[in-house]
Amino acid sequence: MSNISKEFDEKVINLPVLRTALPGPKSLEIINRDQQYVSPSYTRAYPFVMQRGSGAIVEDPDGNRFLDMNAGVAVCSTGHSHPRVVEAIRRQCEEFLHICAADFYYPQLPDLAEKLSRLVPGNFPKRVHFGNSGAEAIEGGIKLAFHATRRSKLIAFVGSFHGRTLGALSLTASKAKQRAGFGPQALDVTHVPYANCFRCPYNLTPETCGATEAKGPHCARIIEEQLFKTTVPSEECAAIVVEPIQGEGGYVVPPDSFLRTIREIADRHGILVIADEVQCGMGRTGKMYASEHFDFVPDIVATAKGIASGLPLSATVARADLMNWTPGAHASTFGGNPVAVAAALATIELIEESLLANAARMGDYLMQGLRELMHKHRLIGDVRGRGLMIGIELVSDRQTKLPAVSERDRMEMECFKRGLLVIGCGTSTIRLSPPLIIEEDQCDFTLRTFDECLTLIAKERA
Repeated sequence: MSNISKEFDEKVINLPVLRTALPGPKSLEIINRDQQYVSPSYTRAYPFVMQRGSGAIVEDPDGNRFLDMNAGVAVCSTGHSHPRVVEAIRRQCEEFLHICAADFYYPQLPDLAEKLSRLVPGNFPKRVHFGNSGAEAIEGGIKLAFHATRRSKLIAFVGSFHGRTLGALSLTASKAKQRAGFGPQALDVTHVPYANCFRCPYNLTPETCGATEAKGPHCARIIEEQLFKTTVPSEECAAIVVEPIQGEGGYVVPPDSFLRTIREIADRHGILVIADEVQCGMGRTGKMYASEHFDFVPDIVATAKGIASGLPLSATVARADLMNWTPGAHASTFGGNPVAVAAALATIELIEESLLANAARMGDYLMQGLRELMHKHRLIGDVRGRGLMIGIELVSDRQTKLPAVSERDRMEMECFKRGLLVIGCGTSTIRLSPPLIIEEDQCDFTLRTFDECLTLIAKERA
């Protein structure tokens, strides 16, 4: 790994080491130049500047080392610069950097498509279209649903995040500022509440909403019982787009019956189901795809983020009988770039060999520790997740569940000051989405740091 210093490469230090005030002088210089030339639309929670990384440890230009519990927002699934991924990239770079998969053939593309067809839920033939980002994978899924059904309406969920391109933005309902100033939405989308049992908009419980019964939860049944009778004629609905575990909305895990009920409703009305597995897929939850936790089989799956360990790549994977559009109907110049595909093939090998099991094991370890912290700190209102996709929701009061927004933001900064990189999601949730290679001592450091920061914040609030 030529881009990483010998000392760093040896990984003699597995935990953070802070050598300067934060940000250090070299980092501050880069931040100042960034603020002068880079779009201000980017969101930065705190002033971390990346210089190099190995595994779950990242280093800034001033030599400060941090534990990355974000993995580039669930992207660097095998850790930073995993040797086998870097080697696969190097070998491909020596062969060729690019050929447009929309116009020419090369052997690695069907290799990856075959693997994804095997891994994505569903015991039926599948086909794959490659793009560069999660938003592109969603756009591809939307276009395919329109093409296959000849319908034009869509249903999505409050709190969802599906991307910022105009089509995907029509589905996104995470934060108002993501839509503000961009005019009317491009697509005809109706949003309904997601199955967030911690904050049920109907003031129901799993026992009173039907989630524990064969009929399924109210928040899913409302699609058929209300929407189809009032605003969305079922015969005009092309697809229901859903995150099996909601990401930006707060790392929300629905009850087991939620996705099953959506599948049943869709089947009754000839509607397709698109699963957005961009953040929750590729081993993040301890299974290759989060849908597997619920025995849920979508018609179309959008996958990206962790698929290539940090290189831009996405895929829209669909039933083969749906993806029968003609040449020229949909394509991408860079989608399926050979270097990114090489990284993806190496990434999948690593996930299947050991990282899937490690994600499940370390996820259980973190969840146990976080639930112990919840008993100690009343600021924690809820701990939820699967595998290494964990949300810690902070509340000002456990009875009212009033979101502790400023405290969540303070947690991000206090963790940064101690060498721990975490970011938020939802209104007041801290998310943990570390590399799938995370180790027990790194989980212990995370728990200790959380404990220290929560104690400090509680004292200030007293």
